[in-house]
Amino acid sequence: MIKAVIIDDEPYACQALATLLKKHCPDVEVLALVNNAKEAVKLVRELQPQLVFLDIEMPYLNGFEVLEMLAPIGFECIFTTSYDQYAIKAIRFSALDYLLKPVDVEELKAAVNRVSSKATPSLPEQMELLLQRYHQPTQPNVNRIALPTLDGLQIIPVDTILYCNASSNYTVFTLKDQQKLVISRTLKEIDEMLEEYRFLRVHHSCLVNLDEVKKYSRGEGGTLHMSDGAEVDVSRSRKEALLRRLMPGK
Repeated sequence: MIKAVIIDDEPYACQALATLLKKHCPDVEVLALVNNAKEAVKLVRELQPQLVFLDIEMPYLNGFEVLEMLAPIGFECIFTTSYDQYAIKAIRFSALDYLLKPVDVEELKAAVNRVSSKATPSLPEQMELLLQRYHQPTQPNVNRIALPTLDGLQIIPVDTILYCNASSNYTVFTLKDQQKLVISRTLKEIDEMLEEYRFLRVHHSCLVNLDEVKKYSRGEGGTLHMSDGAEVDVSRSRKEALLRRLMPGK
């Protein structure tokens, strides 16, 4: 059994999630429902749960501030939130899980399954990335990204990424050391995560690191010659945006 605590300032939301877990996730034992963030810090320390469902938007202390008070983190965390662009981006950047309210049953089951099937616990670096992104939501000062690969989690420097290619619901990362990583995220999600950096979607299936472009050959859309020798086609509809980024001020 996975021992869990639910933290949400809305009692109804707590109870609704507990009911869904009881019905659809029998391997989860809910130890407590907590509606006060300050009380939650004390209770988590006492109960030592394996999993915490943590609401982000709460008065007095938000979910990220609760995590800071509980550091070092010794439990898995699944965030629950209404749509919050910066919060969700921070969570994705650190490869942690979240559920949008109202919670969808299938997404809940998938998130719990990811926790139960983990061979190793979340890395401390994931929480560090999360909190860095939370404190600097619009600044590209966080130079590492957590990537969920088929073999486990990898945390890599952003500037080691050459380009990313869509592969159905996965994304294939090509790195400077010629390593390729298959990531269980769509290219759209990766594009949103990296939008503050020097990356651009030049084709519906390709996102490139503009600092690794060595040459642009004109054409209907054109072709990018990358630092590893690869050639990347540019779609006609994205040519103008590319040229603006490659030649700012012109």
